[in-house]
Amino acid sequence: MPAYDFKAPRLFVEADLAPGTVLPLDRAQANYLLNVLRRGEEDPVLVFNGRDGEWRATLVAKGRKDGELRCRERIRPQAEPADLHYLFAPLKSARLDYLAQKAVEMGAGTLRPVLTRYTQGDRINLDRLRANTVEAAEQCGILAIPRCLPPLRLPEAMAALEPGRLLVFCDEDAPIADPVRALSEAADPARPPPLAILVGPEGGFSEEEREAIRARPNTVALSLGPRILRADTAAVAVLALVQSVLGDCR
Repeated sequence: MPAYDFKAPRLFVEADLAPGTVLPLDRAQANYLLNVLRRGEEDPVLVFNGRDGEWRATLVAKGRKDGELRCRERIRPQAEPADLHYLFAPLKSARLDYLAQKAVEMGAGTLRPVLTRYTQGDRINLDRLRANTVEAAEQCGILAIPRCLPPLRLPEAMAALEPGRLLVFCDEDAPIADPVRALSEAADPARPPPLAILVGPEGGFSEEEREAIRARPNTVALSLGPRILRADTAAVAVLALVQSVLGDCR
């Protein structure tokens, strides 16, 4: 990874970015920069919008409650969105926040809530989900904001995956106990296919759901070890594993 300015705060903005662009700060952004971080006139701030790369801007303060940013130069070109789909059964709000943030940090490019038989709740606040992806992207130097897709029932979610996308199914009853071996046998690490990961709810999948998932072509079932992991812990574990064997951490 190239040298990166970790000292400058980083903000996601909706506006187009170009030299000289003036970006008015909303109330939350102004409070964060001026009062929380105590940044002053001409201090650097990094900005990105998911389209135009990352830009170095400078702060123009207008008191302690208002200000704007002025774009100076682009310091990183726009990166392509990560082509890794993360499919998950919804969790309670605090743990779902954690899951979304960690999935983004670990390289997921698409988040899809999936409703299963044992899903704890079927109401998903997509605005909150996106807010968590934006926050994670801001903190971790990510340029492309992942897509947050609306929830689907399990059969429809699987049908929405392209046939060529390898589905990594986290299954505690998988016959192959070695997940690295399972992934290496499912695809060539030198030429990995598009990937999707599916993690179920705390109650696991029903036997009918498990059979339907395994019946999908281009699917590999794997265990994450001898312990039963919470769904939010499983997110970090499986993403680290998949990225190390078939993803961008190789």
